[in-house]
Amino acid sequence: VESIGITNRKGGGLKLTGQLGEVMSESANIAYSYVQHLLKDRDEAATVFNNNIIHIHVPAGATPKDGPSAGITMATSLYSMATDKKIKPGLAMTGEITLTGKVLGIGGLKEKVLAAKRAGITQLILPRENEETISDFPRDILEGMEITWVDSVKDVLDMVLMAKPAPKAGKPAQT
Repeated sequence: VESIGITNRKGGGLKLTGQLGEVMSESANIAYSYVQHLLKDRDEAATVFNNNIIHIHVPAGATPKDGPSAGITMATSLYSMATDKKIKPGLAMTGEITLTGKVLGIGGLKEKVLAAKRAGITQLILPRENEETISDFPRDILEGMEITWVDSVKDVLDMVLMAKPAPKAGKPAQT
């Protein structure tokens, strides 16, 4: 999932493209509203939302589907874009979110874990509501996988966002 801000003198808004059906579009809108709410007291982030069309894209390589499971990914992408904080590489996440940032369980977890494993990803962030589901998985699927269970988008953001590096001595900070 990719997010960018496109300057718009007429104000903010949301643009969605890629492998998004009706349910995924709804997830994107919830993520957009939640992240705006989360960042409402940060002037720089508010400026990003107020002065840009925020474009969320799910690349063509993504699995076409229309189920609720990408909310945390979209919210993380939006938060990263609005705060200019990078996301740690080499991890995968799945989970739907509510308008208040609660992470909900998802379906098709086994297939998603297998897809991450095939892609060489070993760090997974999954909804706590799915924790019991995983006990039925064959051992080889989970071998080498590090799973973190989450209840809220804030849990996810605390784990995956990298702090901005401190400016080098004698050089001004750049944003």
